[in-house]
Amino acid sequence: MKYLIVGLGNIGDEYVGTRHNIGFRTLDAFAKASNVAFEDKRYGFVAHCRVKNAELTLLKPSTYMNLSGTAVRYWLQKENISVEQLLVIVDDLSLPVGKIRMRGAGSAGGHNGLRNIESCLMTQQYARIKFGIGNDFPRGMQIDFVLGQFSEEENQLVDERVEYVGEMIKSFCLQGLDRTMNQYNKK
Repeated sequence: MKYLIVGLGNIGDEYVGTRHNIGFRTLDAFAKASNVAFEDKRYGFVAHCRVKNAELTLLKPSTYMNLSGTAVRYWLQKENISVEQLLVIVDDLSLPVGKIRMRGAGSAGGHNGLRNIESCLMTQQYARIKFGIGNDFPRGMQIDFVLGQFSEEENQLVDERVEYVGEMIKSFCLQGLDRTMNQYNKK
């Protein structure tokens, strides 16, 4: 079975380590643990690996966050992967830092990357892992917050949670969405 695992973020050195790039950070750690490296390909940075009998295509879109759907649609088609085997990792302001929640469908919830994916795929029916980045910012400062860096204390927690999400990715590919949600959303 083939899977497309997408980590959302923005390309460029100025975005490395920002809250909004938690999807990239998660996939970088997963690729490193899988001993694979990303290559610059059409619409994104791509790596291929296996988890037992599952073939994974890891994608970090190079289209910037707000146009992520173009890359997702292209790689689903190129690799002949159904939307049921798509998993998107995204930052979420409504969850506390480090809180993880997996969903099988749902609205974009104000996230422009998810909104663009939904628009390009014409469905909200795809799996996503929402990675909490918190929302401790003054009114009107949301953009500065999501494009800002985690604190040292937050980074320690985020590193642990990135590893946890790696286990969720494996579970999604080997056990499916429902079992993974049942197992990991409770923790």
